[in-house]
Amino acid sequence: MKNLRKNSILLLLITAVVVVFVLKDDFPDISRSVMNSNLLYLFIALFIFALGLLFEAKAYQEIIEEYNHSYTLWQAYKMLIITKFFNGITPFSSGGQPMQVYLLKRDGIRITKATNIIIQNFIIYQAALVTVGVFAVGVNHFNPIFEDTLLKHLVRVGFIMNTLVMIGLVIISVSSKFNHFILRKTIWLLDKLHLIKGADKVLARWEERVNDFHEGTDYLKRNPLLCLRTYLYNIIYLVLVYSMPFFVVLGLNHGTMEGVTVIKVIVANAYVAIMGAFVPIPGASGGLEFGYFKFFGNFIKGPILKASLLLWRTISYYIPMVVGGILFNAHMKRDEAK
Repeated sequence: MKNLRKNSILLLLITAVVVVFVLKDDFPDISRSVMNSNLLYLFIALFIFALGLLFEAKAYQEIIEEYNHSYTLWQAYKMLIITKFFNGITPFSSGGQPMQVYLLKRDGIRITKATNIIIQNFIIYQAALVTVGVFAVGVNHFNPIFEDTLLKHLVRVGFIMNTLVMIGLVIISVSSKFNHFILRKTIWLLDKLHLIKGADKVLARWEERVNDFHEGTDYLKRNPLLCLRTYLYNIIYLVLVYSMPFFVVLGLNHGTMEGVTVIKVIVANAYVAIMGAFVPIPGASGGLEFGYFKFFGNFIKGPILKASLLLWRTISYYIPMVVGGILFNAHMKRDEAK
């Protein structure tokens, strides 16, 4: 809880700095754009984001159902919202998955099974992420939207890293014996270099994790239809969430969209997400805003760009974080009452 408070305070400070930076030059025009925006389109943007999360939750629920047949879509949705809170306040979004394991255990799923669920979903989500990334890179290659050389290099590195993660997951899933061999040799080397203590315990712990991983990947191999369905759910989730700024800009422009298309918005948002993976600050604050300015700034200009940035972050980050924090506190109080 102490780290939770520290991260929350750090996040508030970073947010304040970012907001001041965004507003400092065009505060009157940005404020006017937000105050005069068409609320209908902003509600549509919020609905699109919430609908995207519903598809992400559906992917989780179908995997969880194999271990707990009574697990509902609403339970999965609440778990994801709470995950948004922990992802948002921890560097590299590292707090979300441990919290998911805790929540699944609380709902009657053993830790080993909960770990398998997280692994299975991560593999499928990573495949969907790479697919959308291939689409974004392909669109920008054949019909260039962004010309900045530095940004191109950053996105290329991010895309390669995500692809390597996907390839690594596939390779690791192929041979359990090979993975255990590599693991034993690695632990032996670290022990000889005096970089770890208690090599036997470390080896046992990591062998258990490797076994969990293989159990998860073997289950996916035996259930190709489940794998395909959840993969498609994650694709739909990413497309909906990435398209959400289109409706934000529609609201700010009162329904007119000069030079802005849904495809451009999806590609730009995919690139922003790739860049955000490099930022070790809770919520990738600062990095995502920079990416938004650079990518969306190619086809959105003036106060509308900054106003859309503030509304985009509010809908996709701050609202889910606040709601997730409220749900988490409610869960904690319920547990204490028991």
